[in-house]
Amino acid sequence: MKNVGKHQSSFDLDLEYGNQGENFVLSLLNGATKVEVKTDRMAHHTGNIAIEYEFNGKPSGISTTKADYWAFVLGDKSLVVFIKTENLKDIARAWFKSGSVVSGGDFNSSKMILVPITEILNT
Repeated sequence: MKNVGKHQSSFDLDLEYGNQGENFVLSLLNGATKVEVKTDRMAHHTGNIAIEYEFNGKPSGISTTKADYWAFVLGDKSLVVFIKTENLKDIARAWFKSGSVVSGGDFNSSKMILVPITEILNT
């Protein structure tokens, strides 16, 4: 007779969930998923991540990306944050509307949205 309705142990469920997480990260790192990597050397000082959306008056960065995920390398490379591009776009739009826009880069030719790191982490 089969064990109909047998309950899985919480260890089994945790192990399955953990394996799914590992496989997801491996897909990101092995290139099965497109990831745009940005290094923000000021984020650990300002508490913000700069997300470029325009360069020399033309759409760029978050506006034109083909990536499925973005990875932000922060500070002294001790923290890498991955976020689904669609989620990042939603966050960036909200902060753009709030006026959190700056110019930067060489000759201030880039326009960027400043988003608090905590906003990204709380997604």
